[in-house]
Amino acid sequence: MSSQRTASEDPTATTPSWDVDNVTMPGWLVYILECGDGTLYTGITIDMKRRLIAHQRGTASKYTRARLPVRVIFEETHHTRSSALRREALIKSLSHRDKLGLILSAPSSPPS
Repeated sequence: MSSQRTASEDPTATTPSWDVDNVTMPGWLVYILECGDGTLYTGITIDMKRRLIAHQRGTASKYTRARLPVRVIFEETHHTRSSALRREALIKSLSHRDKLGLILSAPSSPPS
């Protein structure tokens, strides 16, 4: 008989046994980047620092890779991935002008 444990049985396993898509977390972020050409990119993440580094290296998205450098100009926290995805879709449907209005009306700006 084998005494091996699966990741869900092993408390020291590094891979979580739950599905990230359905977990309530205080850290889902909807963000807007300003690209080097003045265009805006909207996305979601749970780790803004890691995601921004990926964007700056050109490994996060084809869109931003061709428009470097990028900087974060808007962040908004959501408790669920579902809520963040809905907000991302809504923001993506806005005109450039309306996105700028949203950014200007935000209570505080993220660090540059």
